[in-house]
Amino acid sequence: MTTSATGPTPVTGVGSVPLPHGVSRRAFLGFCSTMAAALALPVGEIARAVAAAPRLPVVWIATQDCTADTESLLRSVDPGISALLLDVISLDYHETLMAPAGARAGQALDAALDRGGYVCVVEGAIPTASNGVHCLIDGETGLSLVRRATAGALFTLAVGSCAVDGGIAAAAPNPTGATGVSGAVSGIANLVNLPGCPVNGVNLVATIVYYLTHTTLPPLDSSRRPTFAYGQRIHAAGACDRYEFFRAGQYVLAWGDEGHRKGWCLRRMGCAGPRTFANCHTRNWNETSWPIGAGHPCVGCTVSRFWDGNTPFYVRKPGN
Repeated sequence: MTTSATGPTPVTGVGSVPLPHGVSRRAFLGFCSTMAAALALPVGEIARAVAAAPRLPVVWIATQDCTADTESLLRSVDPGISALLLDVISLDYHETLMAPAGARAGQALDAALDRGGYVCVVEGAIPTASNGVHCLIDGETGLSLVRRATAGALFTLAVGSCAVDGGIAAAAPNPTGATGVSGAVSGIANLVNLPGCPVNGVNLVATIVYYLTHTTLPPLDSSRRPTFAYGQRIHAAGACDRYEFFRAGQYVLAWGDEGHRKGWCLRRMGCAGPRTFANCHTRNWNETSWPIGAGHPCVGCTVSRFWDGNTPFYVRKPGN
């Protein structure tokens, strides 16, 4: 929706779109506009698809993790968690957010898996050492649970770096044998990797909305990451606000120095932007900022095995 001197102007072609129950037109179009910006798709196309489609059942499995990806989703501003639950998904199982506990939680999970037709979201690394004994959920190993849940899913979203490749849990010496979904489930089909520490909630929701709109997954790169979110290097003109300072040879050399105060390039402070592909610069967290915008170097959290490859974080790496 745009605004003129005479007031709001409806987005063309969506004025007659039926709204999900209890959702205002303004909130619904705001949500669809955010998704359209993330996916580079027409607002009307997304609005019609989301309004017409039944909410997708979601089974969210959390294994060896810090719950940061859940926290990122809960704190998303546009779309907020209420819009997500009302408009897009039916969260049938999420042990952190669901009301049932204990045996009832396990029954809810089994019922959701038996019904099928769900999206499986996996958060956290999957321990494989000692037959997965390092992560037990209701007596079942995380390894077994992930394999069981992904088997009947429409598609699986590995959210956050831990679920993609093991993340910090898989950093050397990796005593639990932690790995990502693709390492724990051989030959898994319809897997989408959404790395980040944590994942940006907008990218997670946009992937689901793309499926609702086209009944297929968005275009993926060779690492099975959606190109709409991971197709551009952070260290580029039009991406990083500090790129022009890089071109001018103006670098931060110490925290709090003149260059730091003036927003100069953070490359010599260990910024991993030159080898990181993500859309953090356009999809800020909670509509506020992103690390480089806040004066902190990018640590490359969407890069494979970034904990081992990018540490120590505040030292410039060869070739960077």
